[in-house]
Amino acid sequence: MTTTQHPAGARKAVSYFFILLGITSGAWAARIPAVKHTLDLSDGQLSYGLLATAIGLVTGMRFAGHLTDRLGSARLITPAAIATALSVIPPGYATTLPILIATLFLFGFTNAFLDVSMNAHGVEVERAYGRPIMSSFHGMFSIGCLTGAGIGGLFAWLDLSAAATLTTAGIPLALLSLYARRHLLPTPPPPTTHHTRVRAPWTSWIILMGIVAFAGLVGEGAANDWTAVYLFQNLGASQAVAAAGFAVFSTAMTIGRFAGDHLAQRFGPTRLVRYSGLVAAAGLGATLLTGQIPIAFAGFTLFGLGLSTIVPQVFSAAGNHDPARAGRAIAQVATVGYAGLVAGPAIIGGAAELVGLPAALGIPALLAVFMAASAGALRPSRTP
Repeated sequence: MTTTQHPAGARKAVSYFFILLGITSGAWAARIPAVKHTLDLSDGQLSYGLLATAIGLVTGMRFAGHLTDRLGSARLITPAAIATALSVIPPGYATTLPILIATLFLFGFTNAFLDVSMNAHGVEVERAYGRPIMSSFHGMFSIGCLTGAGIGGLFAWLDLSAAATLTTAGIPLALLSLYARRHLLPTPPPPTTHHTRVRAPWTSWIILMGIVAFAGLVGEGAANDWTAVYLFQNLGASQAVAAAGFAVFSTAMTIGRFAGDHLAQRFGPTRLVRYSGLVAAAGLGATLLTGQIPIAFAGFTLFGLGLSTIVPQVFSAAGNHDPARAGRAIAQVATVGYAGLVAGPAIIGGAAELVGLPAALGIPALLAVFMAASAGALRPSRTP
């Protein structure tokens, strides 16, 4: 594989791969209702398919980290991107629930390899730059999600099928991946035998970083699914205003990710995560304590800004903790972290049944305080 040695070109290439993952995720999410309608699925049946995506992702993480370290992120990222772009297509053609479950498992499985390899290569590019840039990569993922959702919405408005949507999105993304690979950094020499064990140790530091990522993604998942519900059901906002509340949170997340690199450069990752956790906790806390719609909009903005920078800094720390095992460290942290994204909405929903939604949303606020308190661990000693 021919690659350049220019960090600027590699940064653009990695940004593209983050956008690719965002577009495929956003396009699929936008067409879930169409697939549900076409297959005449109940909510419970659909949940089996969505769970298959999560299972595929977690299963893939078990192999993606080792393969990234074994082959090098530059060698793995392109085939993983092509596989992800193409694997988003089959769910649109599923004719039965078992086929949908199988295709979504495959989509989640390929996602894992792209997620780990592109984050690992992002750490390498960040190291070549000599300054923080990881947060902007995650910002590109947010842009990709919005783009994918826009594509899905347009095709739905044109009354075109989910299959047409996902095919139109997936094939060009796969082809563009072949061009983007030319700009990746060269693959470093293979690691020594000492670092090629399939099973990487679950150290206390890795577990802590995973829990911090879990806490951040519980908050993100909870905001994604419950922001509009809280505004509509508990504060009496109209459906349009409630939807705008979620849009405000999502926009704040995107803006915060693009500002995160500058803030990490200025304050360092430890202080940035500490301040970000406190901002997130203060924003959501004020929202829940006042119960006023204008304050809720400001609070969800602060909550999004606070959460936006935390996970990118955790992934960067994991990749730099031991560069020879960057892929496995990122995969381990991501495995724990992404469980929060999947479980977060369910955790809030279950708690809401017991204590009400406002009190249940206090869980992400408390987790934000925990992230702030754990920020000091982002400067670990490098393992030998």
